[in-house]
Amino acid sequence: MKRWIPFLKSDPVVAVIRLSGVISASGRGALNDTSLAPVVEKAFSRGKPSAVVLEVNSPGGSPVQSSLIGARIRRLAEEKEIPVIAFVEDVAASGGYWLAAAADEIYADDSSVVGSIGVISASFGAHELLARQGIERRVYTAGKSKSMLDPFRPENPEDVERLKGLLEDIHTNFKDHVSARRKGKLPEDRDLFTGEVWLGRRAIELGLIDGIGHLKPMMQDRFGEKVKFRRYGVRKPFLSRFGARMVGDALHGLEERSAFAQFGL
Repeated sequence: MKRWIPFLKSDPVVAVIRLSGVISASGRGALNDTSLAPVVEKAFSRGKPSAVVLEVNSPGGSPVQSSLIGARIRRLAEEKEIPVIAFVEDVAASGGYWLAAAADEIYADDSSVVGSIGVISASFGAHELLARQGIERRVYTAGKSKSMLDPFRPENPEDVERLKGLLEDIHTNFKDHVSARRKGKLPEDRDLFTGEVWLGRRAIELGLIDGIGHLKPMMQDRFGEKVKFRRYGVRKPFLSRFGARMVGDALHGLEERSAFAQFGL
């Protein structure tokens, strides 16, 4: 009731945005700008939070979605003049670290996995299998690069070089983002953009995070014992667990577990 009385001061509020899972334009439960937009907007706009916390636990995914989400967070932080603090749980790797770097400060657990500032593209080649089975691949295009890296045709060196160029450009965008957000904190004599990962303490030494700390005690220490937390995250409809969506959810679950598994999680 006291919040409606002008001369009584309300307890400070910290908005907490949950960013957990693979970053992807599609897939049930995946992190993407479309599903997170209303969540992020509400977190920054509901009342005047003392800070917005990003609760990050992601092995990465789409560089475009990572960029869109991170840009939205920065835009609102600057418009509303609200500090953003990230807390890493198990992992903030690749796109997950991109999201963490959108914060003004980053904290993690001693055993949190941080980094993987690199870009990867993975596929397969099945043209020999098709040939052994007597299956002929027929592809017709207008534009010589339209079937670039078709996994059912022999690999073309020109396509590989073209793909490497694209990956390098994305990597440059990633490096620029991290360098800008961690300006003055990264060592000048160490290349941190190789795709390597580090645990919490080592990540502090390298300037990738600001310290070891957990969300609730750190926020209570900063804003007082009476600080309140408002949590925001993407909600899944109850019925999405049933029917035809079950197959898609299962496949997304396998993809997510695979992405976390590369970091031993």
